[in-house]
Amino acid sequence: MERYAIHYNTPLGTLALTADDRGITSAAFINSTAPTPPNISLTPVLRQAIQWLDDYFSGSDPGDPPPLYPAGTAFQQQVWQLAQKIPYGCTLSYGALANQLAAARGIPKMSAQAIGGAMKRNPIVLFIPCHRVVAANGLGGYFAHPERKRALLALEGVDVRLLG
Repeated sequence: MERYAIHYNTPLGTLALTADDRGITSAAFINSTAPTPPNISLTPVLRQAIQWLDDYFSGSDPGDPPPLYPAGTAFQQQVWQLAQKIPYGCTLSYGALANQLAAARGIPKMSAQAIGGAMKRNPIVLFIPCHRVVAANGLGGYFAHPERKRALLALEGVDVRLLG
């Protein structure tokens, strides 16, 4: 299966996107403003992703993301699917997400730290909104860039002052 890659410049840095013929396989902030790789063909899924990002960074709810195909364990996939259900402009704690997953699995309890570990391995940031998952006592981490998490939540209209 062919892989495609583009760079998308956001107000918070450059986002490197990769996709195959099925959908987006990764989206990650990179530390440079490198140009888009040469000879890229904008596939329909990449066009969808660009439109979604344009809408998102204009301050609008972009709606459903393009098709997503993150690589991960079955557990990580479950966590990421739950995270995708957190509405635009809302947050959910790691503990609340753990409780949702425990209920879905029919078990009494799930570790909030395990949820944090899965979120840390999210290969498709923004589209799988790990920035909407927060610590019970404040903001929590975001790929070593809590200021980026704060900015994303503020863009969505979340009162980040309440998150410490």
